[in-house]
Amino acid sequence: MCMDSRDAHFLRWYRTLPILIMVIIGAVSLGIDAFVSVAPSQLARTFVYPVKYADTIEQACKEQGVDPYLACAVIKCESGWDANARSGAGAVGLMQLMPATSAEVARLGLVNRATYDPNKLTDPIVNIEYGVAYLGYLQRTLGSRDEAVAAYNAGLGKVSGWQKGGGDISDNIQYAETASYLARVNDAYSRYQALYPKGIAAKY
Repeated sequence: MCMDSRDAHFLRWYRTLPILIMVIIGAVSLGIDAFVSVAPSQLARTFVYPVKYADTIEQACKEQGVDPYLACAVIKCESGWDANARSGAGAVGLMQLMPATSAEVARLGLVNRATYDPNKLTDPIVNIEYGVAYLGYLQRTLGSRDEAVAAYNAGLGKVSGWQKGGGDISDNIQYAETASYLARVNDAYSRYQALYPKGIAAKY
């Protein structure tokens, strides 16, 4: 059956659309980077790399031995600071925790469930407590920040398996999504360090 010109035109457009979307995403990403590079720090802090619940983050990080800049970077990449965010897989809140993960964190005694109900993950304070505790647990178990970040995305079991190859975890990651996630979190981490040199709770 012959294809008329309208069908052929649609097919060419349909095939081109994914490429166009990727170009747009790349351009937006470059635009954000350019904005952060030239914009006054206050604008970048307000619109691109904000910090909310700074006191809660700092206290939780102090208790769990986690760098507050890392917690902010994870929140930025996980939810964009949207306390009501939900993923298709069921992850909830600022740090996109799975309910099963928060329940395990509570079972391990890393967070007092009598004070912070693991079922209330849309509560920013609760979510931060469990998310930071989980980050701290991963970092203590695996030994490095990069490994903890990779495990936050792919799971402890996967990263433990990748570690068997030795060397830098970034060279051993087998999931493209996790490799991208690690790069994004590390970039955000550097941005937060640069934009909040006196700490995330300081007045700027």
